[in-house]
Amino acid sequence: MSSWYEEAVFYQFYPMGITGAPEHNGWDWSGPWNGALAPTNRLEKTLNNDVWIEHLKKLGVNAVYFSPVFQSDRHGYDTRDYYTIDSRLGSNEDFARLCKTLHQNHIRVVLDGVFNHVGRGFWAFRDVQQHKQNSVYKDWFYIDWNRNSYDNDGFWYEGWEGHFDLVKLNLKNPAVVEHLFGAIKKWVELFNIDGIRLDVAYCLDDDFLRQLGDYTAQFSSDFVLIGEIIYAHDMHRVNTGLLHSCTNYECYKGLWSSLNTKNMFELAHSLKRLFGHGGLFFQKQLMNFVDNHDVSRIASQIKNKAYLPLVYGILFGMPGTPSIYYGSEWGVEGKKEKGDGVLRPKLESPAWNSLSNFIAKLAFLRHTNPALQTGAYEQLMLTNTQFIFKRSTHEQEIVVCVNLDENKYVAHPKGKSSDGGYKSFDGLYGTYTNAYTDEKHHFNGCVSLPPVSVLYYKKA
Repeated sequence: MSSWYEEAVFYQFYPMGITGAPEHNGWDWSGPWNGALAPTNRLEKTLNNDVWIEHLKKLGVNAVYFSPVFQSDRHGYDTRDYYTIDSRLGSNEDFARLCKTLHQNHIRVVLDGVFNHVGRGFWAFRDVQQHKQNSVYKDWFYIDWNRNSYDNDGFWYEGWEGHFDLVKLNLKNPAVVEHLFGAIKKWVELFNIDGIRLDVAYCLDDDFLRQLGDYTAQFSSDFVLIGEIIYAHDMHRVNTGLLHSCTNYECYKGLWSSLNTKNMFELAHSLKRLFGHGGLFFQKQLMNFVDNHDVSRIASQIKNKAYLPLVYGILFGMPGTPSIYYGSEWGVEGKKEKGDGVLRPKLESPAWNSLSNFIAKLAFLRHTNPALQTGAYEQLMLTNTQFIFKRSTHEQEIVVCVNLDENKYVAHPKGKSSDGGYKSFDGLYGTYTNAYTDEKHHFNGCVSLPPVSVLYYKKA
């Protein structure tokens, strides 16, 4: 695993959204071969300014993940051209300058690799539409010449999960793989990218992932492949070395659900199952998040807004690499059921409030404490509304304490706690420092948890 990824705090941008790009891409097939209109430099103008760069640095971000930036029909996941930045965002040169600025500010760049499918405007698919079985690209897709598509193409083709605006690529075709790998090479050469987040990695063939890993390893031993994985049965690709990491949807759900239902057992079960000793991803770094471009914003998902800092406190304390979705660090809201547009709003400038300030403090603690980066995970105490766990290396120990109650809670070692409690807590002993305040505490077994709080205690 790359050391930079283990130490990273990610920030996700959805470029089509934050720049206010038109929902539909233009078409001009009389001009460029990919139908692109003249580029409008929205992305660089939005992000390549002192306000946003300084915001990322102030927040403690040292890695940016861009959702799709390449020429597409609509939202970026319906690719038209893997080799060219979407003209609604700018040109290749515009994006190269932005990436250079990010790198100069010690911020890594990861791009979305949408390799499972393309849009109907993809140049090779358009050739099949025009030349049918005479097209040299007919084997780039899964086509049935005995059926017709809903768009009356004169043939049927496989779409991703029934979405026929997303045409499934044949990744077993060497010509397709060569074309995709050529695009990656160009991304590295032009933008100096540090890794790829693989869209719907659970759909990608293991052989393709193996080839991809071998190919990208030539660029850098630190080049990272992060797969979008939703269900646990697809996560084997991390353990078998096909991916370096994957999205942690199980804990994403547990983070908001446990707090909404005041049932910390749900999240604790997932953390122990995934990261505990002998867990599915023991000593592995998954990508953790509380929201992204596909799900409701955490500020809309959490019922009790006082729990927002607690959600991020757990996110930065648990094993894995944290990712922040643009705008959520100051509480931007958006419900999935109201459409993708509310999840991916235009934002001309960042904001800052107490939540942002707290997240910046958490990022600083992560950057300066190895136990929060790669430390082993151990559950220490658990009730419905209290949760204490430990992150530790050979040199350092940090204890994360969570209390959802509006009253102070005192955890007693294997005895009666504030609520009559559970008797599995061994207690905390010795001198610890409050990581937020540097105030020293000497524990004789009992731990006092303030109301509605998340605290990090570092062993002295």
